[in-house]
Amino acid sequence: MFIVPTYAVAVVFCFLTMLCWGSWGNTQKLAARTWRYEFFYWDYVLGVLLFSLLSAFTLGSFWGSEGRGFAADLCQAGIASLGSAFLGGVVFNAANILLSAAIAVCGMSVAFPVGVGLALVLGVLVNYFGAAKGAPLYLFAGVFLITVAILLNALAWRRATAKRRKVPGKGLGLSIAAGVIMAFFFRFVAASVDLENFAAPAAGKLTPYTAVFVFSLGMFASNFLFNTLAMRYPVEGGAVSPSGYFRGRAATHLVGVVGGMIWCAGQSFSILASERAGAAISYGLGQGATLVSALWGILIWKEFKDAPRSSLWLNAAMFLFFLLGLSLLIYAGA
Repeated sequence: MFIVPTYAVAVVFCFLTMLCWGSWGNTQKLAARTWRYEFFYWDYVLGVLLFSLLSAFTLGSFWGSEGRGFAADLCQAGIASLGSAFLGGVVFNAANILLSAAIAVCGMSVAFPVGVGLALVLGVLVNYFGAAKGAPLYLFAGVFLITVAILLNALAWRRATAKRRKVPGKGLGLSIAAGVIMAFFFRFVAASVDLENFAAPAAGKLTPYTAVFVFSLGMFASNFLFNTLAMRYPVEGGAVSPSGYFRGRAATHLVGVVGGMIWCAGQSFSILASERAGAAISYGLGQGATLVSALWGILIWKEFKDAPRSSLWLNAAMFLFFLLGLSLLIYAGA
């Protein structure tokens, strides 16, 4: 089983998480040209499940000489650990469906900084008090700067949409709801593993690969409830029939599956890094995905194309505060 050897490698893994978590939304934007996000999300969840199986039977079984393999770990897993990882998947899925709805309403450059940024702030606090690791002064200072960045982005979007007919409150409301719920999922997953020793975890605890797999099962199972409700009561447009999913083209389905695999790769990197960096720092750095997604939204998808100059300056300030906050999170762990 592959295990992260040092804090420096853990930080690299956190940045890979940041790239993955900040980039999967592009697949939704691509699919949205011909595909409702509710249909996209079925493929996305399948992608998460497929990647968790792939990593469990490769890196989690035959790579490296430390730790126990995926099959052996699953057989010895305790009910409490399995339930915690599964619940983490359910909680995340509820939040991520709201985030997907927010992307459909207001775009990546707003949904991610507000929703995921809020999840970062609350999630760092939840994970730190659940398993304290890192210098609290720098940790909380970093969280404060990221909070300022979130507020700057929300203000930039409000100014950019001031002259539009669409009510901006819906997108912000969905993003905030997603962020509050998302703040708690990582704590459930982290509680299912032994954060002090991945090579020889305590009896009943899971290895990171098993935890991510059980987490993905929670996502998959809960999707039959959450996404069915989203299809029946959509945030935009009319209700959609489940039969429409089967009329999609293979290429369109593949885009969603790839999106889920990209996100799950980030989740795997984050959990693997948490032994060396601590759950709070690993989660917080990974949720710096807001920077990546905002760049995609602003530079590639032109979501602030007609915005006033003040919005552009506010977004520039947002990036600065985010970078300063993330730097303090890294220093807190070192």
